[in-house]
Amino acid sequence: MSYSTEARGSQNSLERRIFFKNGKGLYISPFHDIPLYADEAKNVLYMVVEVPRWTNAKMEIATKDSLNPIKQDVKKGKLRYVANVFPHKGYIWNYGALPQTWENPKHIDENTGFGGDNDPIDVCDIGSKVCEQGEVIKVKVLGTLALIDEGETDWKIIAINVEDPEADHYNDIEDVRRLKPHFLESTVDWFQKYKVPDGKPENKFAFNGEFKAKDFAIEVIKSTHQQWKDLVNKKTDGGEINCTNTTLKDSEFLCTQEAAKAFVEKVPTCGQVNEIPSEVDKWYYYQKN
Repeated sequence: MSYSTEARGSQNSLERRIFFKNGKGLYISPFHDIPLYADEAKNVLYMVVEVPRWTNAKMEIATKDSLNPIKQDVKKGKLRYVANVFPHKGYIWNYGALPQTWENPKHIDENTGFGGDNDPIDVCDIGSKVCEQGEVIKVKVLGTLALIDEGETDWKIIAINVEDPEADHYNDIEDVRRLKPHFLESTVDWFQKYKVPDGKPENKFAFNGEFKAKDFAIEVIKSTHQQWKDLVNKKTDGGEINCTNTTLKDSEFLCTQEAAKAFVEKVPTCGQVNEIPSEVDKWYYYQKN
């Protein structure tokens, strides 16, 4: 199954949107129309890459917009970039989301004691390839970390691109610990500190920041997949979440290609590329007092 993207709006602007198409060139929602499983029997999943490794722009699936394009997060009217907290540079993995998953804010997770963060579940691809924004890749699950972000459960799935040359060597979280020494510790460090330059406290974790293994992670994913099913089937109230889709035939949110095209064409075409602010390259040195 292949996918492509259509960029609208000038790069590095508030208008920038990345829309998705399937192999037939038809518009789809990356949130609702791309399946979760590429091979359910082998626990191989599709991942939508929102942020390529080493970049800083906080790009995400726009859950409240029609067709859920990728757009850059905005804070106080300005585009949001994550800080470089020494020794890290931007995101240290290809970062993205699992389609057809949703962390329901009203669902109190039995493991963490907190509701979900109202987004698709997040994925960190540890493979060697730097992916492209909007790329859809197949990954296998290795484990998970439970971030508690401002009182919300925010699971981080650790996975590897199945096409990575070393993918066969990685089958569980302990393989990451063995083959990539200090990588898991660096991942905890990144999530713990990345908001500190914005004046926020360090993030906290469930399980004292310990990673849970593959089987645990798979159960978390299954739970968020069911929460997504309840969302699109109107068994739960998603609030402002936009469930417009073009392939879910029994969905009340199904729209035509004509309507989908109209959503896309509301966004201006690509124009001149805007420069990224110079302060994005600043390095922050942080030590807890």
